[in-house]
Amino acid sequence: MTVAKDGSKAESARRKGGFRETVGLIVAGIAVALLLQAFVIGSFWIPSESMENTLKVGDRVVVNKLNGSADRGDIVVFKGWENGEDTIKRVIAVGGDTVECCDKKKRITVNGTPIEEQGYLFKGDFPSGDPFKEKIPPGRLWVMGDHRTGSADSRDERHGTISEDDVVGRAFAIYWPFSRATILSRPETFDRVR
Repeated sequence: MTVAKDGSKAESARRKGGFRETVGLIVAGIAVALLLQAFVIGSFWIPSESMENTLKVGDRVVVNKLNGSADRGDIVVFKGWENGEDTIKRVIAVGGDTVECCDKKKRITVNGTPIEEQGYLFKGDFPSGDPFKEKIPPGRLWVMGDHRTGSADSRDERHGTISEDDVVGRAFAIYWPFSRATILSRPETFDRVR
């Protein structure tokens, strides 16, 4: 009978150890997920039409928070102009660039190089309704929505350029809804800009 009691105690101790291990793994998994969310990747919901048709209202995007400095053509999430809310736009020009609208063919130019925006600009939209020419200060970004007539962006005097320090990260994929899931790549037209 003594053996049976010892076997029961051993079995009970093994169950408690297994339970503790399971709880420990769950807690560690949650901690890792929270750290990834805070410092590496993030998920953002698109609330407006300013980036259509690239991003539609209700889309959810994954953002790489460790991307480093933003480059021309990147879609970035940044601490926005309105109460510091997260905002998403496309980087058109970076510090040191001169961005202008428009050339004789009604295209935006960056450092004199025309940007061919047909691949992402909202269908029937145009690069800008108002002319502008700006030299971008170091550490600043000129950002615009892809749906120019539905976007408040750097063209607006109240907004202007954004600080590189305000960039949360670069959007690199749409993951929801599944029917629109895709990788968000940088348009090749920006490769020509020097």
